[in-house]
Amino acid sequence: MSEELEAIGTAVEGGLIAKALEDESGAAAGGKGGNCLNCGAVVTGNYCPNCGQALHVHRSIGAFWHDILHGVLHFEGKFWRTLPLLAWKPGELTRRYIHGERARFISPMALFLFSVFMMFAVFSFLGDPFPSSDGTADDEWSTGVTRQAGQFDGQIKAKTAQLNLADGADKTKLEQEILDLKKGRNVLATMMGKKMPYPDVNLGDGDVRGTSLSGDDLAKIQTGLDDIQAGNVLTSDSSLQTGWPAANKWLASAFKKVNANPELLLYKLKANGYKFAWLLIPLSLPFVWLTLIGRRGFHFYDHAVFTTYSISFMSLLFITCAVLAATGVSGTLWGLLLVFYPPFHMYRQLRHGYGMSRPEALIRTFFLLFFTVISLSLFFAILLALGILG
Repeated sequence: MSEELEAIGTAVEGGLIAKALEDESGAAAGGKGGNCLNCGAVVTGNYCPNCGQALHVHRSIGAFWHDILHGVLHFEGKFWRTLPLLAWKPGELTRRYIHGERARFISPMALFLFSVFMMFAVFSFLGDPFPSSDGTADDEWSTGVTRQAGQFDGQIKAKTAQLNLADGADKTKLEQEILDLKKGRNVLATMMGKKMPYPDVNLGDGDVRGTSLSGDDLAKIQTGLDDIQAGNVLTSDSSLQTGWPAANKWLASAFKKVNANPELLLYKLKANGYKFAWLLIPLSLPFVWLTLIGRRGFHFYDHAVFTTYSISFMSLLFITCAVLAATGVSGTLWGLLLVFYPPFHMYRQLRHGYGMSRPEALIRTFFLLFFTVISLSLFFAILLALGILG
């Protein structure tokens, strides 16, 4: 229950932060003239001409909850004026905001903060809303790996008992088979994200194909071992050479911690994803500028509005698809939304926000999609580094 309350509190907090960034000149209030309760200036309308505060203020519990609702959803009009344009006419919203219609719409940064906090709240409730189609393949793989690990343990135990009774060439052969089995068992542990049971056995020279085990499972294990040897899987004993011994030692220690507790790394990635979501804006801005290079009359502020509104919409779209998935809606529907609507949205925002023709908007959308992949890759690389550093 505490997690649900924390999620609600976070959503409210996000809305209030967003509200704090807003220009309240667009809010509705009633009044018949008088003196401002904040600065004492004479007020002839609904708002003080000196400080901007509404003339009429409320002191009721109903007004208190109204303020919270307004903070979360901007219920008095901004939210409902902004969201339809953001979803269907993002270019028009971007252009109108840049050209001065600020009081009518939620500002880009306020909407971004709201979407980030709302994402945190929703995923706190839902956990992982995007399960695999049926989970059968993953379950079979996990069961196969676990079964194979049991076979390795059994054979290691049996051959160790035989080793005590053997001598000469038979003993040498058994020692090699036990070594191969231990290497295979370490590979399985690495594949499952667990601590290797035989850390003293070096995987660098391993080959489990000479053991008495055979079949598809053994082939998968050998493939995993080959990946480790190629450096595709980082282990605590991976050879990490940076040219600086202290850095090599630190990296080896960091990867050892990751292998020992991969769940902690995943938790850090999620937590840092919310904390550092704002990094997407400065990471994306140079690429938006590159996408629009050659278009005159626009400034970095315009690109910042474009970028922030776009990221906010993508976050809200992701939240919507998560809710659809969690409520049992067909994966085809929300899958199509996730795959096809973002490029369409980028195209419309570019075309109408910057006054482009259809062919030009299509070409620039292609480049923007390419740069988006780069931006997201950089963002996740930073999150991964922060997770390991942490």
